[in-house]
Amino acid sequence: MMGISIWQLLIILLIVVMLFGTKRLRGLGNDVGSAISGFRKAVHEGENTAPAVENEKLKSQQ
Repeated sequence: MMGISIWQLLIILLIVVMLFGTKRLRGLGNDVGSAISGFRKAVHEGENTAPAVENEKLKSQQ
């Protein structure tokens, strides 16, 4: 089975940097990082609001 060696990965990385440039790659990394951060915040807020919604439903049923 053929695997990818470290040298092949370095060559691919070099080609990507040459094609897109470091400024565009840095901006892409920042965008991906902020998207992940926003997703984590939304998940965390969803966990906090779920019990509150359940409590409101129970109170309205009584």
